[in-house]
Amino acid sequence: MSKQLFTKQQQEQLRQNPHVKRVSEKAITYTDAFKQLFTHENEQGKLPSQIFEEAGFDAEVLGTTRIWKASSRWRAAYKDNGVAGLEDTRKHSSGRPLERELSIEEKYARLEAKMKLVQAENELLKKLGSTRKADDEKEILLSTSQKFQLIYHIIEKYQLKRLASYLCKLTGVSRSGYYGYFKEEAVRNRIKREEADMKLRAIILKAYRFRHRNKGARQIKMTLENQYQIVFNLKRIRRIMKKFSILCPIRKANPYRRMAKATKEHRTCPNLLQRQFKQGVAGKVLLTDITYLTYRYGKRAYLSTIKDAETNEILAYEVSDKITLDIAINTLQKLKLKHRHLTKDAIIHSDQGVHYTNPKFQKMVKKMKLGQSMSRRGNCWDNARQESFFGHFKDETRINICETLDEFRQEIKDYIIYYNHYRGQWNLNKLPPAKYRQQLIQVA
Repeated sequence: MSKQLFTKQQQEQLRQNPHVKRVSEKAITYTDAFKQLFTHENEQGKLPSQIFEEAGFDAEVLGTTRIWKASSRWRAAYKDNGVAGLEDTRKHSSGRPLERELSIEEKYARLEAKMKLVQAENELLKKLGSTRKADDEKEILLSTSQKFQLIYHIIEKYQLKRLASYLCKLTGVSRSGYYGYFKEEAVRNRIKREEADMKLRAIILKAYRFRHRNKGARQIKMTLENQYQIVFNLKRIRRIMKKFSILCPIRKANPYRRMAKATKEHRTCPNLLQRQFKQGVAGKVLLTDITYLTYRYGKRAYLSTIKDAETNEILAYEVSDKITLDIAINTLQKLKLKHRHLTKDAIIHSDQGVHYTNPKFQKMVKKMKLGQSMSRRGNCWDNARQESFFGHFKDETRINICETLDEFRQEIKDYIIYYNHYRGQWNLNKLPPAKYRQQLIQVA
């Protein structure tokens, strides 16, 4: 019959007993004092199981066989050698001296090993702590797999095969995980995953570069669905982008933006919109604004747009190298010529710039039977939807490489076609503005 094994819970319970020196899954070591107590009480006529239970042991946990063998062993040892026979002499009976004088070669070898370990530790910690969060706190940027590879490199470089456990502890990874990482089956699985990720990367880059406009994860997801009928989880896209350093264009705020103010002779209009941009109807709320753009060699041009607040579609735009009243008037005229789907109660909303408070502009707005609304002075949030378009526009266009005004105009034309007809938007059912407008019309 095999020996009864201790569970982890039973081991913990036995360690709490003062008569136990050590305990493992298979064995238990008692104190010399308990052995003496046992032999004394056993001579008085007490049964072994009774002595163990009075000492705080659970006879069922220890088992009858283990108690019987221990009592037989102790009685025999006490009979032959008295109290001295009950002492644990294992550490003194190995036959080797506890300490010995090392030879010069051994001392040199140990010193060399310590130097290698210090070098390895320094190299390891330098690569682990690549950036600082505070004066004395380092941020670990390496993934677990990168740490495994780093440990392997250090071990091979400094010949520290016996220190794998120590290096794993130093880097905060498990020893079993380290050895499991380099198993043949694990390596094969990683190669398969890497091949699968490379295929995913090619698909994602196809969407990322669609119509030569770099995109973020959401734009990639919508482009894959709308243009290629491929559905990917957003987390998967972000994982592949992070793994292969596919960067999303980052929007930058312009702290120097200025707005031309209305003069006393120019009449401002009330804020009829009150930030109610979405009213469920296409062609009802129109937003307009002008932004300046700098292209190659420091040249400057201006872009005026009119945007449908419900669908985010750019309905009309005008490009000019001069910021005169004509840029706003021409934008209105293009709106009048190209778009007949505006509602009867449509309003056009702008800031209090000098173009929009000009009597000529306001007269043309009335002639087109549009209501006119204006943001409060100095409050960009009242026209935030329009400002948002300019932000995306500056991130996603390549106007900095345009050398002439004609090239500049062509780049803007290409982008607005892309924006209206191909660039999906998360809040528009992941559709481009023009398709979303068609969907609204069909529902209505």
